[in-house]
Amino acid sequence: MHIDVVANIGEARSDDFIHKTVIVIDVLRATSTIITALMNGCKAIFPVETVLRAKELFRDGDLLGGERYCKKIPGFHFGNSPLEYTAEAVQGRRIFLTTTNGTRSIQKATKADHVLAGALTNSKSCARVAIDFKKDVVIVCAGTQDVFSLEDGLCAGLILAEFRTMLSENEITMNDLGLVLHGFYLQSKDHILETLLSCTNGKKLSKSGFHTDVIYCARANSTEEVPILEGDQMILLPHHPSALPSF
Repeated sequence: MHIDVVANIGEARSDDFIHKTVIVIDVLRATSTIITALMNGCKAIFPVETVLRAKELFRDGDLLGGERYCKKIPGFHFGNSPLEYTAEAVQGRRIFLTTTNGTRSIQKATKADHVLAGALTNSKSCARVAIDFKKDVVIVCAGTQDVFSLEDGLCAGLILAEFRTMLSENEITMNDLGLVLHGFYLQSKDHILETLLSCTNGKKLSKSGFHTDVIYCARANSTEEVPILEGDQMILLPHHPSALPSF
């Protein structure tokens, strides 16, 4: 299995995803939020690129979530804080989500055979599912405004470490960026929260009143749930390999 890591969505090329499994990472906060909302019983999440498209697709009973530059979009039910998406708020509801970087990354990955939402919270399960699919893998760090974000790189490194735990050395290769980020994770694994709080986006969120979000998003492997793109919606993948859907 070969794994490529892409530093930000601006560097991602859709044609490079064909016949591969893509893991999209936006730790702070889109993919962390998608995982949380689905864990809490949301029916499905529709990741869309624009505010206009979200409003066009919205129907009575649906929910609108999203942000621009860390701020909740006016008129939307939720912003991009995973802590907003409680079971009481989202149970059984469809959510149309648009964020500055994360949902755009998912949309760009649609040529892949499989698209997973990865974060620090589900890294181990993302690696396991990707291995089950038996495809080469691309890990896409969403980044921020087409610039690399440290927290996404840390998560990519954790996912790579999980791959290396599950596969023998001769079963896995990775690109140079993957090698660098794997090493970065190994150096940082004992102080993940501190790393997130010291990075640009972690500082920005903390100053904007979302310090608790950073703490929540730093909980490595706190869930086994893995969202997968099915058509134009993200749903939770069943836990057991035998239950994987056919595509």
